[in-house]
Amino acid sequence: MAVTTQHSKLLILWTTGDKDVALNMVLMYAINSKLKGWWDEVVLLVWGSSSRLASQDKEVQSQIASTLKAGVRMIACKQCAENLHVAEALGRLGIEVFYTGQFLTDWLKSGERILSM
Repeated sequence: MAVTTQHSKLLILWTTGDKDVALNMVLMYAINSKLKGWWDEVVLLVWGSSSRLASQDKEVQSQIASTLKAGVRMIACKQCAENLHVAEALGRLGIEVFYTGQFLTDWLKSGERILSM
């Protein structure tokens, strides 16, 4: 049964460097959210230790490619990525890397949905 709501956008805030969480929740839910039409717009924000995991793990990178192919917008916190020396690696994966503090603040103030891992 589909639930109708005025909110059609979801931001997934991915902060954990745990590979199991990345593969079995964050990326899987993001992909299915787009492919099954659960949300009109899905944005996945890579923040903190998830930046390192995304930049180094080949299996996670494969799922990132699938996530992007499904139509999920992936962005990363530039400051976190710079602190961890992975900004260029994330960009090569197709992730938009920019300072995301204002983006996150605006999203929170908008009343749209956010899911944090």
